[in-house]
Amino acid sequence: MSGATWRRRDDGATELRVNGVFVMDDVETSSERELARIVLDLGAADVLVGGLGLGHTLRELLASADVRRVVVAELQPEIAGWMRDGTLPGADLLADPRTELVLDDVRAVVADQAPTTLDAIVLDVDNGPGFLVHDTNSGVYESPFLQVCAERLRPDGHVCIWSMDRAPALLDTLGRVFEQVDARGIPVRLQDRDEHYWILTGSRPRDSAIVRA
Repeated sequence: MSGATWRRRDDGATELRVNGVFVMDDVETSSERELARIVLDLGAADVLVGGLGLGHTLRELLASADVRRVVVAELQPEIAGWMRDGTLPGADLLADPRTELVLDDVRAVVADQAPTTLDAIVLDVDNGPGFLVHDTNSGVYESPFLQVCAERLRPDGHVCIWSMDRAPALLDTLGRVFEQVDARGIPVRLQDRDEHYWILTGSRPRDSAIVRA
């Protein structure tokens, strides 16, 4: 099973799976929305989002009048189809003139952006480097792609990555490419227990030359 599937659970929640792996539901969405709030608080107006999912990050971004453009990279075309035909909420998000949906691997979509044109790149393509939905997604968390991200960001731009855990190896990798690297624990309530998801952030080096790790 390599595509996306969704189901309505007995508790009424909508659940999304990709490649047979649980990726999200619409019960606990605080960390997805926090991805958007972090870059909005940093002044982002032109944003690239890796992963459409159930649209919670995109909705939070579009709620801001300061956002000019959101490029959304989504590998699974059926997710966009479900939103457009009303199977899943989100038709209004895709119809927003500021949304540019590209159905392709996020690495290709980022590479296609002109250098220094984005304020933020938000990556929520699976469950983090330790819990991959597709094995090939490991490259999203490695230096070559993160360097491409840095080159597409404006000098005061930021990268923001969702992860199920703190991902210390990824923090080390981010530290070789970005400045002011940080990991923020986001408290969540999962099946009657308190847990944390993580958002890892980094700022593009002010120096115009990106260090090749």
